[in-house]
Parts: sequence; structure tokens; C-alpha cells
Amino acid sequence: MLRTARSSATAGRLDPPYGTRTILVVLLAALLLWYTGQRVEIGRMLALTGDGILAAVGIKEDSQVSSGLGKVVGSLFPLQISERTEVTRIEGFDASRLPWFAHIEIAEHREQRLNPQTLSMEETIERKEYLVEPLGYLGHVAVKMFETLEIALWGTIIAVVLSIPLAYFGAKNYSPNRLTYFLSRSTVSLFRAVPELVSALFLVLAYGFGPIAGILALGIHAAGFLGKFYAEDIENADDKPQEALRAIGANKVKVIWYAVLPQVFPQYIAYTLYILDRNVRMATVVGLVGAGGIGQELKGRYDIYNYSHVGTILVVIFLTVFVLDQISARLRSRYV
Repeated sequence: MLRTARSSATAGRLDPPYGTRTILVVLLAALLLWYTGQRVEIGRMLALTGDGILAAVGIKEDSQVSSGLGKVVGSLFPLQISERTEVTRIEGFDASRLPWFAHIEIAEHREQRLNPQTLSMEETIERKEYLVEPLGYLGHVAVKMFETLEIALWGTIIAVVLSIPLAYFGAKNYSPNRLTYFLSRSTVSLFRAVPELVSALFLVLAYGFGPIAGILALGIHAAGFLGKFYAEDIENADDKPQEALRAIGANKVKVIWYAVLPQVFPQYIAYTLYILDRNVRMATVVGLVGAGGIGQELKGRYDIYNYSHVGTILVVIFLTVFVLDQISARLRSRYV
């Protein structure tokens, strides 16, 4: 009777959600965060951010953050939409065949020059003709953005092609032996360990400036992710359909095609769409080191302080990513 009462009391008692070990782990984690926070100036970041918020709401007159952001934002606007090019710099220019909506503009430039005969400074007037395209720069950015999308698309295709054999040999239940499993998993880890920007730097040296380096950099890095995700889904697939096919003598390829692929295909679509979405954004980044696309244009305009051009590029990148996010979300909801 007494034993039954004690067992009932024990069964009704709840253990505390934490113990001494949990408290020690939390304290050690807090000390580690405090130490690393001091090294990376988290305190200074919070102080400057607080000053910026106070300046934004009018409590404080000015702050380093608000003034810096104000200068940056102010330099980006108004956006550069048109393009104005001196006619003498256009090879094979034909005034009778102007681009759509374009027109010729004549401007006078006054300069002070030294007269070699009188040895005095005289004002000279020079007239120059310019080709003005109202939407010229916007069109140029659109072409570069389309090139960025092409880089992202082909980088994703290369990633899928590379990841298929890596996933097969990286799945424990289908890899022929431990050596192929180890080599596949090691290759996948290596691809993921090297960022796209780093690999793009070396690929630019090998292939030169242009989209080839960007495509390969994105494809190799993304293959590391897809190879890992694909392999893990193969390992976690329900084994009952696979056993049924093996029982009737199906080989590994048929088992994967008819028993594994139907289970993992929706997830594969989700992974691939995510990688495509990520590659669109990363294609802009690798362009900064000369790997083609809109990033290369962004770096060039930034280096010569054409901040209004930079603003146009940033707006186009934002709109492109936003539209692709909407398309990707609809595709996921339909096929996943």
C-alpha cells in the first residue's frame, strides 16, 4: 500500500527542466559570447545604433550612423535612367539611325587656355555633340541583369549535374563501398567549404573576366549543398517500396527510379529552387571580382563614384529578386 502510494507520488512528480549541467553550459556559453562580443565590438555597435535611433526620432541632434547613412542614401538619388555619350566616342555613329527615343544634344564648354602668342589666358568655347538616350542606362542595366540571371541559371544546372553522382555515391545505402562514400562526402564538404567569392577569384585568373568564372563558382559551391541534401533524402526514403522491388529482382538504378525518386522528388524541387534563388543573389556578388553580370557593372560605377548609377543598379536588383521570390513561392506551393 505504502509502496503504491510512493510510486504514484513519484510518477506524478515532474523533473525540473534544467539541472546543474544545463546551468554550467549556459554560463559557459554566456562567457563565450561576452568574450567574442568584446572582440568584434558588439558594445560599440549597440551604442552607435542607439545613437542613430535617437537621432532619427529627434531626441539627439546628430550621430555617426545617421549622418553616414544619410550621405549614402542622398548620393544614390536621383536614380540615373538616361545615358549621355559624346558622339565622337561612338564608333561608326550614324546620325540618321538613332536608337529609339534618342536625340542629339549640343553643349557648349567654356575653358581657360593659354594663348601661345600672347602668353595670356583666354576663354575658349568648344561645342560638343552628345547622344542622349532617355532610357539608355536603364536598358544597359537590364541587359546586365539578364546576364546575371543566365549566370545563376547555368550555375544551378551545373550544380544539379554534379550533385547527382555525388548524391548516389554519398548515400550509405547505395554507395558501392566505404571508399566511394568517403570520397563523395569529402568532395561535397570541400565544395561547401570554399565560398563562391573565393573560388571566383581563382577562376577569373584561369578563365579571364566574364561569366564563365561566375557560372563555375556558383555551380561548384551549390553542388556541395545539393549533393548533401540529395544524399540524405535518399538515405531517409521509406525502405518498404525499395524492398518490394529488390524482391522481384530490380537492380539499384530501377529501385532508385521507381521507389526512391517519387518520394524525394518534391524535396529535390524545393532544394533546387532555393539554390536558384540563392545563385541569383550570389551572381551579383561574384560579379564584384570580375565574374560577369550586374556585379561587375556595380563595382565599376562604385569605383568611379557614380552613385546615382549604383542606386539604379540596386533598385533593379531588388525588383528582380522580389519578382523571383514570388515566382519561386508559387512553384513551391504547386509542386512541393
